[in-house]
Amino acid sequence: MMMFQNLSLSRCLVAACAVLASFGAPMASPAKAADQPPVELGIVDVEPQDLPVTNNLPGRIAPTRIAEVRPRVSGIVVERVFQQGSLVKEGDVLYRIDPAPFHLRVQSAEATLKRALATQLQARQQADRVAELRTKNVASEQQSDNAVAALAQADADVASAEAGLASAKLDLQYSEVRAPISGRIGRALITEGALVGTGAADILATIQQLDPVYADFTQSAGELLELRRELKVGALTGPNPGAANVRLMFDNGSEYPHPGQLLFSEATVDATTGQVTLRGQFPNPDGDLLPGMYVRVVLEQGVQRNAIAVPQQAVQRDGRGDAQIYILKQDGELELRSVQAGRTLDNRQIIEQGLKPGEQVIVEGFQKIRPGATFTGSPWKPVTAAKAAGRQG
Repeated sequence: MMMFQNLSLSRCLVAACAVLASFGAPMASPAKAADQPPVELGIVDVEPQDLPVTNNLPGRIAPTRIAEVRPRVSGIVVERVFQQGSLVKEGDVLYRIDPAPFHLRVQSAEATLKRALATQLQARQQADRVAELRTKNVASEQQSDNAVAALAQADADVASAEAGLASAKLDLQYSEVRAPISGRIGRALITEGALVGTGAADILATIQQLDPVYADFTQSAGELLELRRELKVGALTGPNPGAANVRLMFDNGSEYPHPGQLLFSEATVDATTGQVTLRGQFPNPDGDLLPGMYVRVVLEQGVQRNAIAVPQQAVQRDGRGDAQIYILKQDGELELRSVQAGRTLDNRQIIEQGLKPGEQVIVEGFQKIRPGATFTGSPWKPVTAAKAAGRQG
């Protein structure tokens, strides 16, 4: 009995000591969010700016001039002078047609002209003698009229002979088929020894002028009318007329280095597609643009004044697909705000409604966001392509 009492007493003493020890030791307090350093996020300041209104439209490259090389006289082709696929200049000899028959025609025309000149000389001398005799009343009026008529006929024969000689020389000149324009010539469609004529089917080669070139592209008539309406009401302003506001993009996404200019837009709409055809002109000094090549034409059709744009990565999407943006407040807290997103331009998203100038938008560091924390911002800088490649390496 005494043993059980001693055990219970010892247990009470141990419990009392533990209670006393707990009162003597300091109490650990939970960490508060305010005691943690603020989380640093990448931000951009919202600033209004003038942004171009661009459209990315499909197009095709076309040569500025196309010439089908055709013979202007009939004969046998004796020589092809040009190299297929090379650049030729206007007036270069491309083919030679056998010139022997044309040399003979020139000699015959020259002989005819000499005979006509001799007849003309005789008729003029006869007319002069009759005129002198007429003043002395020796020759009759009939003889005078005959002499004048013979001289006029001789003059006409000389003119006809001169025209015949000029025609023969022209045919001899046309025996050398020359380039009508400067450009790149294609494959030879006629070989040496072929008989060619002045028919429409005899095409010797084709030359295309490829510097500059045209880019024909289409735009929806509805989009064009909407742009004109916005320009009219003042929501947009037109591009600078003297600026180069047309650019080309290749299939791989690279940009053509030479800007172009918009020449015109069609005055009618295609009834089958509802599209309006536009044409731009681009320099092509290196020959990179070939006829028939598919390109994307970036056309600047206006300027949006005081527009607000943020990097695309700053825009978040909720379950319904609506755009949301994190705003850093002055007190270090974040606000998730719904905004109205518009078009995109060079990896930037234009915000139509929901943002004001001077606000700070979170661009980088979303993985650091947690409840109860305070935040601070540092200017965000986009990662360049070289840095991105170095990180991947």
